[in-house]
Amino acid sequence: MGTLRDLQFALQLKIEELRQRDTLIDELELELDTKDDLIRRLQGELDRFRATISPPGHSASRNSLCVSGYSEQSQRSKRKTIFSEPLNVDPKKFAAATQNTTCNITQGVRELIQKAFLENSLLRHLESGQILAMMDNMYPTTVDQGILVIQEGAKGNLAYVLEEGRMEVTKDAQKLLTNEAGQVFGEAALLYNCSYTYSLSALTNSKLWVIDRESFQRVMIQSSLSSLSRSMELLCSVSFLGSLPEDVLMKMADMLEEAHYTEGDYIIRQGTTGDTFYIISKGQVKVTEKKTASEMVELSTLSQGHWFGEKALRGDDVRTVNVVAAGDVTCLVIDRESFRQIIGGVVDDSNDGQESIESKVKTEEEDAVLSNATLSDFQVICNLGVGEIGHVDLLHKGTIRGPFAMRVLRKHLLRSSARQEHILREKHNLTDARCPFIVRLHCTFKEARCVYMLTEACLGGELWSLLRDREMFDDPATRFYTACVVEALVFLHRRGVVYRDLKPENVILDQRGYVKLMGLGCAKRLGFGRKTWTMCGTPGYLAPEVILNQGHSLSADLWSLGVFVFELLSGSLPFCGPDHVRTFAATLRGIDLVEFPKTIGRNASSLIKKLCRNNPSERLGNQRNGAKDIQKHKWFEGFNWEGLNQGTLAAPIIPKSNSHLETSRMDPVPDNLEENPSERESDWDKDF
Repeated sequence: MGTLRDLQFALQLKIEELRQRDTLIDELELELDTKDDLIRRLQGELDRFRATISPPGHSASRNSLCVSGYSEQSQRSKRKTIFSEPLNVDPKKFAAATQNTTCNITQGVRELIQKAFLENSLLRHLESGQILAMMDNMYPTTVDQGILVIQEGAKGNLAYVLEEGRMEVTKDAQKLLTNEAGQVFGEAALLYNCSYTYSLSALTNSKLWVIDRESFQRVMIQSSLSSLSRSMELLCSVSFLGSLPEDVLMKMADMLEEAHYTEGDYIIRQGTTGDTFYIISKGQVKVTEKKTASEMVELSTLSQGHWFGEKALRGDDVRTVNVVAAGDVTCLVIDRESFRQIIGGVVDDSNDGQESIESKVKTEEEDAVLSNATLSDFQVICNLGVGEIGHVDLLHKGTIRGPFAMRVLRKHLLRSSARQEHILREKHNLTDARCPFIVRLHCTFKEARCVYMLTEACLGGELWSLLRDREMFDDPATRFYTACVVEALVFLHRRGVVYRDLKPENVILDQRGYVKLMGLGCAKRLGFGRKTWTMCGTPGYLAPEVILNQGHSLSADLWSLGVFVFELLSGSLPFCGPDHVRTFAATLRGIDLVEFPKTIGRNASSLIKKLCRNNPSERLGNQRNGAKDIQKHKWFEGFNWEGLNQGTLAAPIIPKSNSHLETSRMDPVPDNLEENPSERESDWDKDF
């Protein structure tokens, strides 16, 4: 018996020792996770630091040179709008074009190009399939020693990967660095019609691989369309989802995430809790049920297009069967909370920024009188500002309540197709915008040399000028201005219009101190659930999906709204750099790596982070309650939305009566649009 007791005691000691080891392992794993999180944060900070000091065209991870001269003052200068229309999105044309440009690349070169992409601060965010497709659209070229590959200041649409040789990067005739093989140059030219910010010349005979903007956009658009089409097809095949509206299904398609499994992996384990629904995108799974401790029964085999776990979406979170991968399996997954946010239904915002009935009747009467007016009926009070393609005058007309602002645009300066498109967009969008938080267009005129746009006069000056003078706003002022912008965006979004160029430069104060959106030249009517691929907006405010040509929708404005709040509260941008490439790279890294200044409180920080989510479907305001989720956020707690819409809420800052003489909108049309000669000026003139 003593021996048995000794064995039992020894066994108990061993069990206790194993428990202690398990506890130690758990503690070490927790410590390891904590250190991993710290490493990720530090790596993010290191990447951000490197991105701000890396020379043009050089990877942030291999940077050793500081770029100076970027200061808060540079952020105070007016930022220009990028506007670059995408390609035709016909998938058949894409496939044909891809076949025609495919070039054989050896495995070694493929690895070099892929490594170069993954080390580039901008292109590293592409998916592996997109990088492989890029390679199929690249072609080789050789350059002799001394040849200039990129000329600083020149317009370009090509990016390069150096396979062999050495390249010298210079800026303002000053040598920045020498690069060896495996580097990407000119990547910004893939995104929009920009000018190169540095020169690149061959120090030795070199070999490069080239990709042009058209091919890059083709790959990105085709990838986005293919992914969306595949997800929509799978969602429509699910019986209880097929009856949902198309825009709801498209939101759900954006929310779906891919999960990969290998042979024998348990996707669902019987008896466990779960909140995830699965659709099989590729491969097969076995469904089994454990009847007794030793009996496992195979119930069925599911393959591509089948789904499982639907009970978890209703709240039944205890799994009743096992689902096991039979080979390599890819599933599209969505969790219960995301699903409920999407299908909760469209909330009817009774107050969507429309005018009161009395105001609407009075406005229609004034518009009727103004539509029959001629240019000679107006008297010029003063000039409000001069832009690159025209000027703005302050006008008065007899008995009609005024004053008015008249934008005078010279036709010979509007010959580029992009400028014409921009002005026509603004005209058509403003014509339909009857919202107290959007500058009103009353009517247009044209003569042999000029076209004219008669708008309401907002004499409080630009919000940008006010921010420049005050450096930043406090919470109450920022909340008021943001609320005005939210109402304007709600008005546009309810009509399926995406604004796309939100920034303080495009927000103007009226005499009461209320702010209005202006400059609707980038706005576009999409419809609900639809996407567009135009590279349009202002660096620092662009959403990630806009930068990468992944297709964007109304939710791109929500990202910009988060940036807008951040800038008003801090006087600086969350995503910035010494050039557009570094600004884009900072944006793609996301809001979680941004250090918030102390001027942004906890509630405001929460709002910004919920607006600036990388996944568009996760952004506040893009879920089942729409804009009400923004209005009910804690940062807006106690805010008088009704008083704002009725115009009875006092503005935080009342402009001076003569402020229209001190500041005005000097750049009515962005001056960095594509300069392609128009061949249809007469048609454009007729449309105006």
